[in-house]
Amino acid sequence: MAEVKKVRSLRFALPNRVGQLAAVCESIAQAKVNIEALWARESGEAAEFLLATESNAKAKRALASLGAQIEEQEIVCLELQNKAGALADAARKLAEAGVNIKSVWGTAFSGKSATCVLLTSDDRKALNVLGKKERAARRK
Repeated sequence: MAEVKKVRSLRFALPNRVGQLAAVCESIAQAKVNIEALWARESGEAAEFLLATESNAKAKRALASLGAQIEEQEIVCLELQNKAGALADAARKLAEAGVNIKSVWGTAFSGKSATCVLLTSDDRKALNVLGKKERAARRK
C-alpha cells in the first residue's frame, strides 16, 4: 500500500549559472539542514528550484544570502512499491477522481520502494484518493 503525505516545499529562482546547484546545496548544508526532496531546472536566464527540507525555516535563512525570493508551496509525497504498474495505479486513481497532476518527479533506482513528488490541482483530494488521511507535515 502506498504511503502519502503533504509537505511544504520551498520554490525559488536564481540566476542560471555554473555552480548554482552547488551554492544552494552548500548554503543549506552549512545550516546543517537535510534536503529531503529536490527538483531543479534551467529556464532561460533562471535556474528554478523546488525543495523540501527537514527545516524550511532554517533553509530559508540560509538561502537568503543567495538573494532567493522564496515562496512556500504544498507538495504531495508518495511512496510506492518499486514494481511495474505502481505509479500507473496511483495516477489512474487520481485521474478518475478528477485530480490533475501538474508535475511529478521521483526515483526508484534501488530498493523495494519508489518515491514520487506530485504537484496536484487538489492536494486534499489526492491524499484521500490515495488512501491515507491528510497529514500535513508542516516544516518550521
